[in-house]
Amino acid sequence: MYSSEAFLSNSRVRVGLVGTGYAAKLRAGALLHDQRTLIVAIVGHTPETTEAFAKEFQTEALSSWQQLVEREDVDLVVISTINGDHGKIARAALASGKHVIVEYPLSVDLTEAEELIALAKTQKKLLHVEHIELLGGLHQALKQHLAKIGELFYVRYSTINPQHPAPRKWTYHHELFGFPLIGALSRLHRLTNLFGKVLTVNCHQRYWETEAEYYQTCFCVTQLCFESGLLAQVIYGKGETLWQSERKFEVHGEQGGLVFDGDTGVLVQPGETTPIEVGTRRGLFAKDTNMVLDHLFHGTPLYVTPAESLYALKVADAAQRAAETGLTIFLTDQ
Repeated sequence: MYSSEAFLSNSRVRVGLVGTGYAAKLRAGALLHDQRTLIVAIVGHTPETTEAFAKEFQTEALSSWQQLVEREDVDLVVISTINGDHGKIARAALASGKHVIVEYPLSVDLTEAEELIALAKTQKKLLHVEHIELLGGLHQALKQHLAKIGELFYVRYSTINPQHPAPRKWTYHHELFGFPLIGALSRLHRLTNLFGKVLTVNCHQRYWETEAEYYQTCFCVTQLCFESGLLAQVIYGKGETLWQSERKFEVHGEQGGLVFDGDTGVLVQPGETTPIEVGTRRGLFAKDTNMVLDHLFHGTPLYVTPAESLYALKVADAAQRAAETGLTIFLTDQ
């Protein structure tokens, strides 16, 4: 399948990990406890954090990601760092002949993402973009019950996270996080996975900020019209100027509705409301990691392709252009 030597049942994938945050720790834990992998080295943003992380996960600390991707004893690079760095690290890793796992988004720039997918094909290397939202309980419950509510006509997906005060961290940085629905690409990818191709995109976006690079609040409302005729509204906000937390997903059909509020769900039909069990969100990074290793060792199909992630990124890019121009963006040629 790939140009490198085949991974055999008695060999180990040698892994280099970029990042020391939440996702990186979950990745490292999964890798450390899988007999098929060996964490060769890790790199983070600060020497102190990197050294502590390396000690915890029994590996070597490096001072730069450039060192890591160039190492001959690394087969697979796992990118779990700030969004703005995903593209350049993935490019360097692929160019160095490494397989790549990267947390979404593949890049905050659509053109770069397209180039990376082409590069992976040229190099005959795995490029896996993580989308654990597809593996979680909410998404699985949605897929299980959609057929029960008839023809769909409206979806509302809202995630609002008030934070007082807002942290001065990369998730509130314009370039490092990216446009909100690019940085939080899972909000759109969940919809394209369930409902298919998008016809038009409208978007309104506002920041509250006291300095040029960091903002204290972002609030983004996007409207998607799917080729099926389904209308979807996606609301994403975080920060100081928001006052009520919300994590809600509603799907309305001609024969009923699905409403998920936090970790609870109901199926609403004429004359009755039925509770829906929503599975856990725990353990999804480990599940993703295990599926990638199964793919490398045994050729087992993965649950998501780079092309599917790229399509969601195209919709997010259209949302950004719609927000900047105030125009409706058509995706019929995408």
